[in-house]
Amino acid sequence: MKRTCKERLIVKCIKFGNRYKWCKPLMLVCIVSVMFAFRAFDGFLSNRRRIMGICSVCLVFLVSGSFSLPSFSQGNIPVDSESILDVTAQDMEVYPEDVSDEGSALEELALEELELAACEEGVDKYSVDEILSEGQEHQVYGEEEGAEGTAETFSADDWRLLLVNKQHPVPEDYTFTLGTITGSMKCDERIIPDLMAMLQAAKDDGVNLVVCSPYRDLARQEYLFERKIKNYMARGYSYMEAYKISSQAVTVPGASEHQLGLALDIVCDTYTALNEGFGDTKAGKWLEEHSREYGFILRYPKGKEDITGIQFEPWHFRYVGEDAARIIMERGITLEEFVDGISE
Repeated sequence: MKRTCKERLIVKCIKFGNRYKWCKPLMLVCIVSVMFAFRAFDGFLSNRRRIMGICSVCLVFLVSGSFSLPSFSQGNIPVDSESILDVTAQDMEVYPEDVSDEGSALEELALEELELAACEEGVDKYSVDEILSEGQEHQVYGEEEGAEGTAETFSADDWRLLLVNKQHPVPEDYTFTLGTITGSMKCDERIIPDLMAMLQAAKDDGVNLVVCSPYRDLARQEYLFERKIKNYMARGYSYMEAYKISSQAVTVPGASEHQLGLALDIVCDTYTALNEGFGDTKAGKWLEEHSREYGFILRYPKGKEDITGIQFEPWHFRYVGEDAARIIMERGITLEEFVDGISE
């Protein structure tokens, strides 16, 4: 009877092991390997159609699965505060809701990385000359008009000290009156006199400030936040990863101070980029030093990210009133820490 290939190999291994006693253990391993290999081969032959079908489905899935393309083309993208700020600080008015061409989406993101983030054309943006030239008369909200606190005396109910962040969203019943700064730019009317005084003082010192993105309603904030999530998902991140990164630079809808009308993004005529570099400009340094004199604070200072939950933003200023502003800025604390001190 003719032996099979498997049997011939096993016989040869046995004979070789009997002839050379020192390699008998090795031959045992070879015999087991031969038996396993032929058993696997026989199994493949008997189920080859089923296995080929599974392989074909997997191949089609990998090739046509659009969600896998960004991860293969982009790889792992490191996350750091600089890259987050450069991308998310942009505030374009128009953004394609449906992106059918992933290549063009990735190309757009690459251009965003290369260009400086700035106050875009579609966003309310006014220079100090445009604002002050309006010559509008504004009622000054001062101590004589019923300010809600005197020096070193503060109340948690003071509208100027309302804490809004990821843990403290804008109260549903919160209301205020919008006042016009100039053109289509609006904010809480009660802060306009101090804002005008600060802009004029800066101009007198040779600093021409530019105000952009003051009051934003909930719909606008939702649009900005969702757009950033789409940006990061197009770069290969999962939804949860994109959400986490976006929330560090674009405030979660319902938790933005811009919705209060008390926060403004302020840059200058020679530096309109919304990035950390603004803090090193003459305008950025002037605001950090003098904004407290007019009731404004640098809301998201460097080194306090673990408290505010937001990356360093040297352009974002929040109105809290002159007394509170002086204490917050002189002590180098955040609004969160100040409010906690009042509550104790």
